[in-house]
Amino acid sequence: MYIYYTEKMGWKLEEVSMIYGVEVGIDSVTLKVNGPFAFGYLNCERGTHRLARVSPFNAEGKRQTSFAAVDVSPELADSVNVEINDDDVREDVFRASGAGGQHVNKTSSAIRLTHLPTGIVVQCQSERSQHKNRATAWKMLRARIARAEEEKREAAEAAKYQQQAKVGFGSQIRNYFLHPDQRVKDARTKYQMGNFHAVLGGDIQGFLEATLRWRAGQPVADDGED
Repeated sequence: MYIYYTEKMGWKLEEVSMIYGVEVGIDSVTLKVNGPFAFGYLNCERGTHRLARVSPFNAEGKRQTSFAAVDVSPELADSVNVEINDDDVREDVFRASGAGGQHVNKTSSAIRLTHLPTGIVVQCQSERSQHKNRATAWKMLRARIARAEEEKREAAEAAKYQQQAKVGFGSQIRNYFLHPDQRVKDARTKYQMGNFHAVLGGDIQGFLEATLRWRAGQPVADDGED
């Protein structure tokens, strides 16, 4: 969905890291997006997204619910100073893995950094060079820590929409229904679209603009779909 959206916006997209699931699918993915107003729009997607469908992996044809957590952080300029104690960061070096657990590189070039005081974890495996992956991972870590500090300072004002929700029922910012009907509805703004496949194809601008109006305390226009 986000790949298609960035293409529609003409933004530059780069895959930084992808971890495949043990059996099927993707466990987590980190993308880097460059483009005008990219953070302002995509920050509206931060939170938990809920999908309700009849799973193709369920032989009984029962409705199942899945959750995906989305986090968005701005890239900091090199001039922005974020102090991090090296002793507070654990570095793990590993081989980048592809689908089915296959190793992309024969050398251990992927980098994972864990900030022990906050539990923030970032990783990069987009380059074959361990040095480049380490530099990118540190840049990501500084951005995440800076974002966390900003949230603390603005907690009172930002509590309505900036806090990362727990992944589970009742915490989602948007619901994607494939069964019994097909529609996508935002839990915050009540904005919705009936064309489920169009949304997954990147047609999310209406949701983003509705969220921006909602945050500013302005009326949210209905898209005309029930």
